[in-house]
Amino acid sequence: MATKLERLRNNLAAALGARAELREALGEVTIVVRPADYLQVANTLRDAPELKFEELIDLCGVDYSAFGDGKWTGPRFAVVVHLLSLAHNWRLRLRVLAADDAFPMVDSVTSVWPSANWYEREAFDLFGIVFAGHADLRRILTDYGFIGHPFRKDFPLSGNVEMRYDPEQKRVVYQPVTIEPREVTPRIIREETYGEEGPRK
Repeated sequence: MATKLERLRNNLAAALGARAELREALGEVTIVVRPADYLQVANTLRDAPELKFEELIDLCGVDYSAFGDGKWTGPRFAVVVHLLSLAHNWRLRLRVLAADDAFPMVDSVTSVWPSANWYEREAFDLFGIVFAGHADLRRILTDYGFIGHPFRKDFPLSGNVEMRYDPEQKRVVYQPVTIEPREVTPRIIREETYGEEGPRK
């Protein structure tokens, strides 16, 4: 008798065919799809009776620019979606890699799973990934005047600007960062006998 994961893999292969690459690790199934197939695959995952992934539980952006100690040669940005089938009680990870590193864009899946709305806005805000077809794609966590995307690996740790309240102007003002960039290397100094009980007095 097939295990639950085997049934899921078989159902995915039958429903998606060559549109998805199946991977399994640590008892979890991941499918990787091309940007051109992403929206169509999402509809199939939700509507096919043998899959029934009716709930999107998470969506996030990923920046692979420093992945594998710089050995990664694929596209820089990806969108990862975590799905749940209540009908079959199984989970799935769906990953799509954006084709263009300079302007990462994939289709929005809000028409398939409306709960993707704020998740896609967050991925746009923090990673700069554009979701084509999203009805209200704007920043959700950073300020409207914020420059850049803070979860990108090349974003400076100190940021580009800082804000403060100016009592003379009676408003918040932006100014260049006054913190000097530096690398902090922790120092740990311990004696060789640290943690051992010494002679009692």
